[in-house]
Amino acid sequence: MKTWLITGCSSGFGQRLALAAAQRGDQVVATARHVKTIAEMAEPFGGRMITLPLDVTDAAAAKAAVAKAVETFGGFDVLVNNAGYGLFGAIEEGTPEEYRPMFEVNVFGLIETTRAALPVLRRSGGTIVNMSSGAGIAGGAGGGYYNAAKFAVEGMSEALAGELKPFGIRVLIVEPGPFRTDFLGRSITMAANEMPEYAASSRKHYRDTSNGNQAGDPVKAIAVILRAVDADDAPLHLPLGPIAHSIAERKLASFRRDIDAWRDITIATDFDQL
Repeated sequence: MKTWLITGCSSGFGQRLALAAAQRGDQVVATARHVKTIAEMAEPFGGRMITLPLDVTDAAAAKAAVAKAVETFGGFDVLVNNAGYGLFGAIEEGTPEEYRPMFEVNVFGLIETTRAALPVLRRSGGTIVNMSSGAGIAGGAGGGYYNAAKFAVEGMSEALAGELKPFGIRVLIVEPGPFRTDFLGRSITMAANEMPEYAASSRKHYRDTSNGNQAGDPVKAIAVILRAVDADDAPLHLPLGPIAHSIAERKLASFRRDIDAWRDITIATDFDQL
């Protein structure tokens, strides 16, 4: 039996993962910014699930949630940083009032929750699951702000993996492609300053994406995440779905082309040897 602390449980992967973990007999601390949205989740599971308020941008709230998890279950061995949302539109279209709050949740909120949890995890070991995205693998026109936030999650997670290995803590970066959750509904915003100059390059994709018809099955995705958390040989990076794998493969091929094309020029930059 594992004990989970999960952020962003009001919908999507966070909610589904909390329910799946509890249904298999694990203990779960499910959190959301507005706890009333998840209050009824815990009822079928007796004392194995509790729900707590947690605005991840509030460092004190993160510490309080961790303390309550320790008080209730004696600790936890899986932290899932799931809370987040997307901002889409061209870089020129975005404003600080739009993109700074997105970074506060997706990046700084994840950092604060992780820092609050680490003293507990360092004592017992465990797993940190950071929810990234295919958008954290490669940038795309119209997704620059979201790309930047998820790239930050990826970089921090890779560093954490090295820092925490001596403590027996693993890091798992989950990189979903499009799945049939409500991310494209309630969890994205578009930059309000719509500029016609970017209509073709940064807006068309998101207009043409039909929420509710994504090919990815979230039930299957949750099963893979659970399997990876349980596995002894889970990878650091876990792209979910064929589209996420295609993004990764294209990124690797493009990166290799760039490296190879200018290799002789770019490596000839050390001081001349005497």
